[in-house]
Amino acid sequence: MKACVLGPQDNWHVRELARALATRRITATVVETSTLLARVGGVPALSGSGIALDDADLVLVRSVPGGSLEQVIFRVDALHVLEAMGVRVINPPRSIERTVDKFLTSKLLEMRGIPTPRTVVAQSVNEAMDAFHAMGDVVVKPLFGGQGVGMVRVADPDLAWRTFKALKVGRAIYYVQEFIPHGHEDVRVLVIAGTVVAGITRSGSSWKTNLAQGAVARPWMPDPVVAGLSVQATAAVEAVYAGVDLLRHPDGRWYVVEVNGIPGWQGLQAATHVNVAQTLVDALIPAATP
Repeated sequence: MKACVLGPQDNWHVRELARALATRRITATVVETSTLLARVGGVPALSGSGIALDDADLVLVRSVPGGSLEQVIFRVDALHVLEAMGVRVINPPRSIERTVDKFLTSKLLEMRGIPTPRTVVAQSVNEAMDAFHAMGDVVVKPLFGGQGVGMVRVADPDLAWRTFKALKVGRAIYYVQEFIPHGHEDVRVLVIAGTVVAGITRSGSSWKTNLAQGAVARPWMPDPVVAGLSVQATAAVEAVYAGVDLLRHPDGRWYVVEVNGIPGWQGLQAATHVNVAQTLVDALIPAATP
């Protein structure tokens, strides 16, 4: 079996996946996503880091690095090409496209009846201000991005105006989401192949609860309600595995706020001692596979 991992050579998750594949006697080739090269009318049709990917059986995507619009589109297109050639791509490019875009994720959750905060995605300052006035206390997020970077909570009208005017300079889209009180704590649930395999609470010193922002992870086993929401959210974006982030309102209601199609699990694994890479590989590759 030929397996490739797309991501940086020195990435912890890449090393973990390669180690897990090795337990199945599969040597994983690491390919830098930014080196992908495509040919039309030539062979190999797709390669990366000097390695042909046409005949790969499995490609695990750990990184789709940022760049220009053309660079990002090409890198995702390359994943679509691999899939069209019969290569199994995990997560599939369709789910990566859905989860990297906060608006698309939010709308797909709503369409599935999964509770998610009220959100307005606008293209003008005035429309963004209308959304702020309607909700009163909001989180303004970049449409793309993660780890809590670039998110701003706004509850003051003047600050809202200045925030939206500043974003206008960069021709940004205004993603304005209702703030859900959550006591500086959220949960991350990891779903693999339709099953919840681990969960943690993340407690921070502010409303941001990302581990990258200094939050502390503790093991936590989801109850049937949260487990069900997490599995449904993963299915909504058509992901094989995902990290699902949820907030609990003081009145007890749960909200899904994000679904991560290329989730990090280093903090979750340290807290729960679940070998996530091995669990994922075992779910993807039948035990009889040499």
